[in-house]
Amino acid sequence: MKRRTFIAASAALGFVSAFSARAEQLTRDVRFLNGYPPGGTSDLLGRLLANALNPIVGQKVIVEQRTGASGFIAAEACARAAPDGHTIFLTSMGIMTINPQIPGPKLPIDPDKELTPIAGSAGVYNLLVATPSGPFKTVPELIDYAKRNPGKLTYASTGNGTSQHLSGELFKRLAGVDMLHVPYRGGAPAILDIVAGRTNMMFGNMPEFLGQIRGGGLLPIAFGGTKASPLFPNLPLISTWLPEFKIANWFGVVGPAGLSRDWVTYWNGALNAAMREPKFVQLMADSGMEILYGSPEDFKAMIVADQKRWGEVIRGAGIRAD
Repeated sequence: MKRRTFIAASAALGFVSAFSARAEQLTRDVRFLNGYPPGGTSDLLGRLLANALNPIVGQKVIVEQRTGASGFIAAEACARAAPDGHTIFLTSMGIMTINPQIPGPKLPIDPDKELTPIAGSAGVYNLLVATPSGPFKTVPELIDYAKRNPGKLTYASTGNGTSQHLSGELFKRLAGVDMLHVPYRGGAPAILDIVAGRTNMMFGNMPEFLGQIRGGGLLPIAFGGTKASPLFPNLPLISTWLPEFKIANWFGVVGPAGLSRDWVTYWNGALNAAMREPKFVQLMADSGMEILYGSPEDFKAMIVADQKRWGEVIRGAGIRAD
């Protein structure tokens, strides 16, 4: 995830001066749209960001949950909002890079054309977890078991075409194994079935697994990114055995199409300043997330790079929308 930590602390002064010069332009509460259900990583991050932004922008930043359609109900609400700086949206890697490339029904909006990148916000460690009493406890044991028992291992996801699903497909391709994908409607039921032993494993966002890991319900196997989280510094990387498996989920903030450069600069500066608040930094570390500082151009470059990566996985696995 090292490539995603964008700028040095010295650059923060430029961001701060840019947004403070326009602070008087916010004339009412700000809608901060979130497209995922309460209790997940996006919900946690959105509330942490809103709390950190409130004293900086001088208006209330109100999280508005618009769940459904894999986050696209909120995405469409943002796209249709007036580009006046008072509506922003906490988007995800899935919305910006995965869903638009999956063949199937037309999406309500085209994120590339109808959303304006403002700033990255959080990189989320991709973690492989498994049932503690299952047939493997390491990546080599997993690969060996899968090769000896083709099609018997199951991996959970929060739905067809999600980052969890694509992580499993990439693992299958790189390891040369056959595993069964089991999609669920949300992370909670997927995790509970792994704890109960009805499903073997899952690739996903570390914050959503922490409670069950600490309670002994889930066994952490390995990280999917380029480095281990400080919360589990001795846990290995999947890339130790599969060098091309380097995955990190992320979230970022966008605005409607037509948002002016002045407003993009304002919100980018406000977000970078909020994400340097000591309380926010500590809460993010405790939650297992890494802060993404950077410019709008940095965020756009990250989107483009992951569009290429996930497009190759989607085409290679023949994934289609439900």
